[in-house]
Amino acid sequence: MGIVIKIENVWKQYRLGVIGHQYLKHDVQSWWARVRGKEDPNTPVDLGNNGNGSNRTMWALRDLTLAIQEGEVLGIIGKNGAGKSTLLKVISRVTAPTSGRIKIKGRVTSLLEVGTGFHPELTGRENVFLNGAILGMRVNEVKRKFDEIVDFSGLEPFIDTPVKRYSSGMYVRLAFAVAAHLDSDILILDEVLAVGDAAFQTKSKQKMRGVTGQGRTVLFVSHNMPAISSICSRAILLRRGEVCVDGTPERTIEQYLAEAEEREVPLVDLRDHPNRAEGSIPFFESIELRPGGKLNAGLLVGDSLELRIRFRAAYRFSNMKIAFNIEDHFGGIVARLSPLLRQPELCLHAPKSGEFICVIPSLNLTPGRYNITLDAVDRDNRANSKDLIERACSFEMKDASVLDLPYIPKVGTIFLDSTWDVSSLDGKEESSAPGS
Repeated sequence: MGIVIKIENVWKQYRLGVIGHQYLKHDVQSWWARVRGKEDPNTPVDLGNNGNGSNRTMWALRDLTLAIQEGEVLGIIGKNGAGKSTLLKVISRVTAPTSGRIKIKGRVTSLLEVGTGFHPELTGRENVFLNGAILGMRVNEVKRKFDEIVDFSGLEPFIDTPVKRYSSGMYVRLAFAVAAHLDSDILILDEVLAVGDAAFQTKSKQKMRGVTGQGRTVLFVSHNMPAISSICSRAILLRRGEVCVDGTPERTIEQYLAEAEEREVPLVDLRDHPNRAEGSIPFFESIELRPGGKLNAGLLVGDSLELRIRFRAAYRFSNMKIAFNIEDHFGGIVARLSPLLRQPELCLHAPKSGEFICVIPSLNLTPGRYNITLDAVDRDNRANSKDLIERACSFEMKDASVLDLPYIPKVGTIFLDSTWDVSSLDGKEESSAPGS
C-alpha cells in the first residue's frame, strides 16, 4: 500500500464579494465599479469595503499538508467554515489552490453535491445515464449497473417519470444510487449520507461500508459523528483551514466535541443559558454536580452523583413535571430521570422557589463526555409554563483502570462490571470420544 493522495503546503484564498452574484449583469457591474475604483454596488453592507476600494480576502486553507494511503477511509470533520468542502474541491480539481501542490494516483470520482447534473425535464432513466456520464461512468458501465442502481433507489415504478414530478426525497435517492455505484480508485463524498428517510440512510451507510471494504480510498466529509466513527479508519479535524488533529476517529471526534462544549464546571448558572429553547419561560436557575457528594471531585465509573437543581417560578405549581436527560456526545438519550417515577408527591405541591436534589447511587457509564438536558412543565397549565434547556451542563466520566488500557475500545454507554475465568477442555474431548 502506498500514498495515493499527497497534499503539500496547500493554501487557498477567496476574495469576498468579487464575483459570483446571481446574475451576469451584477458581475459586470461589480467589475466596472472596481475598474473605476468605486464601491461595489452589489456587495452587502456587512461585507462592504468601507469605500476604500479594497477587497476582503479569506484563507480557506492554510499551509495544509496531508498524505492519504491507498485503501484508507479518511473522515474530515470540523465546524462550518473550517475548510472541509474547500479541501475536497481542491483535491477534485473543481478549484485550484492559490499555492502548493497536490499529487493524486488513480481515478477520482467526486460527489460534492447530490444530484448535480439532473435535468428536471428528463425521466429518471435518462437522468441515470446523464448523471453517470457527468460523474465519469461510461455508457456500457451505466447499462451494466442500471438495474442495480434502480433497485437500490427503490424507484422502479417511477423510473420513466420526469424527475420534475419527483419529491425531494425521491430525487436525492436516485442521485445517491448513481453515485454509490461508481467504480473509481478514489471516492470523494461531501455530506451525502444525510439524504432520504431513515430507512434509506441505513441502506446508504451499509452500501458505503461495502465500498470501503473493497479497498478503495475514500474521503468523507460529514457532521454525522456516528457515521464517521463506524465507517472511517482515520479522521482529521480542520480548524480555520488547518489540520489540528489527525488520528483515530474516536480521538478526533472526542476533540471536536470537546471544543463544541462549554467549559465543564460543577455549578452552572442557567438564568442566561444560550441553549434555553426559544419561547421558554425561565424556571431553572442553576444546576450543580457533586460527584461522590463532593464539590470539584473527579467522576469515576461507579461513583455516586448528586445533582442540585435550583428553580424559581412565577407562581406556585400545582402539578409540576420536572425531568432531565443524560445524553451521550452524539445526542442519544442514555437515561431519563424524574421524581414522578419514584416520588410523585414532590411535584404535586412544589414551592415557588427551591431546589430539587437527585442522588444517583452508582453511575455506571462508560468513560466519555455526557450532557444533561433539563425539562419542566406545569401539567395543569402547559401552554404558559415550560422551560427546556438543552445541554445545560456536561460532565466527563473517567475510569483509570479502563483508560490506561489502549486496546479497550470505548463502545456502548453502560458499564457492566463482570468477573472472568477460563477453563480448559484439553484431554476431556479425547476421553469422551466414542470407543474410548
